[in-house]
Amino acid sequence: MNTLRNRVQLIGNLGNDPEIITLESGKKLAKFSLATNDSYKDASGEKVENVQWHNIVAWNKTAEIIEQYVTKGKEIAIEGKLTNRSWDDKDGQKRYTTEIICNELLMLGK
Repeated sequence: MNTLRNRVQLIGNLGNDPEIITLESGKKLAKFSLATNDSYKDASGEKVENVQWHNIVAWNKTAEIIEQYVTKGKEIAIEGKLTNRSWDDKDGQKRYTTEIICNELLMLGK
C-alpha cells in the first residue's frame, strides 16, 4: 500500500508553454501550470465552472518529452506526487508552494 500514499492523477490543459531549464549537470527540468475544470449547478440551478490551477514539475526524460511535444493549451494526463517546499524571497519573507512532481505523462486530444 505504500505506492498509494502520495499519488496524484490529473487531466487538464496547460496554461502556458512549459518553462524548460537545463542544469549544469545536463539534467532537464520542466515547469508548467495545469488547469483542471469542474462544473456543477448552484442552488438556483445555474451552471458554475470551477477552474483549479496546479503547479507541475517534471525532471529528466519526462521533461525532455514535455519540451518536444507539449505546448500551451495542450490537454494532458499526469501522474505524480504532491510536494511542498519553502524559500525566503528577496525581502526575507518565507514563501511556500505546493507542486506536483510529474513522473508519468500521457498526451491527450489532437
